[in-house]
Amino acid sequence: MTGDGTPRARIARITPPRLQTLEQTGGRTATWLELFYDLAFVVVVAVLGERLHQDVSWTGLASFLGYFALLWWLWASHTFYADRYDTDDLVYRLLATAQIMAVLVIAAALTLGPAQSTMVFAAGYATARAVLLAMYTRVYRHVAETRRLVGGYLVGFGLAAVVWTASILIPEPGRFALWAVALTIDLATPWVQRRHQAAVPLDVSHLPERFGLFIILVLGEALAAVMTGLRHLDWALGSVAVATCGVAVATTLWWMYFDNAEGSVVRRTDADSRTWRPTAWIYTHLPLAAALAGLGVAVDHTVTTAGLGPMDPGHRALLVGAVMAALGAMALIQVSSLTHPRGSVNRAVAWNRLAALPILLLLGTLGDLGALTVVAGVLAVCVGVLIADMTADRADRTGG
Repeated sequence: MTGDGTPRARIARITPPRLQTLEQTGGRTATWLELFYDLAFVVVVAVLGERLHQDVSWTGLASFLGYFALLWWLWASHTFYADRYDTDDLVYRLLATAQIMAVLVIAAALTLGPAQSTMVFAAGYATARAVLLAMYTRVYRHVAETRRLVGGYLVGFGLAAVVWTASILIPEPGRFALWAVALTIDLATPWVQRRHQAAVPLDVSHLPERFGLFIILVLGEALAAVMTGLRHLDWALGSVAVATCGVAVATTLWWMYFDNAEGSVVRRTDADSRTWRPTAWIYTHLPLAAALAGLGVAVDHTVTTAGLGPMDPGHRALLVGAVMAALGAMALIQVSSLTHPRGSVNRAVAWNRLAALPILLLLGTLGDLGALTVVAGVLAVCVGVLIADMTADRADRTGG
């Protein structure tokens, strides 16, 4: 199907990329290929969650966040390309399939078994970036009106890909240092090119939908964590209560995000080519997604340890910290949208999230608390924020 949902006459034809975001008059939706592409990241996020579950130390958390940032950027980079240029033709499908295979190699390299290898991870990541460069090379050739932007992408992303390739040959810990350099170059490239992005706008229906689908992906890991936690238990009342609260926390966070997921700020124009708001809206989804993925790991442990005395400090900090990070990220997303007509609501919603942070911090640092007490307290705070959001929205709609 095409981006607007209409069927294609010929699926396997070769159609050069073109600038979709100026052609579309109606709202675009995610293609079937994009949804299939996301499945590879379901796998790799699950693998990262398993790694964090085995090691919730500061070292384990840093490893989780570092790998998550790299993988989120890999997903986001492909999403930006597809938003602007996807024609879903034969060449694009083959290149996307190559990226999917690279992501699966990355997932295997991240496992805790014999396949674990930072060298293989680097090789898989370098391959995925090389495929993205091949996509943009096609664009540079066929879409003349965006050559200045794409030329900058090819230079920046190309330099980062060279660093990734070099990291394959460098032993640890030097390999990790090169990864940090490559990611910095990658993240900085769109920022440097932001003045040219105004002439190549993003789609205000398609891109927020894609980011929302990734949020659904990581929230799904939280639901899977509840199932994982319950499958080895004997249905004790405490475990079921904790599982119920865990699902409810994930649900309230889903509710907060998608009730305020308006993303028109991403369509950068000449008037705001220098503003930070579109970049902040996009990049803040990284800590949000990482926090929600960490929440799933914490919920898993919380369910399995319900009724076994005070909650383990590491997993307690992960649970409360993940919710705090998610609310903080959502607050910044709302702040970046203050120029929207519903700016007053966005401001109120942002304050609601920020006001919850000291309460959650207190909950995370109080004396020894059981799993049910902690997760029920987190749920109570989330419900309070949700009610405050709904009150602000109602006041805006009624003029109060």
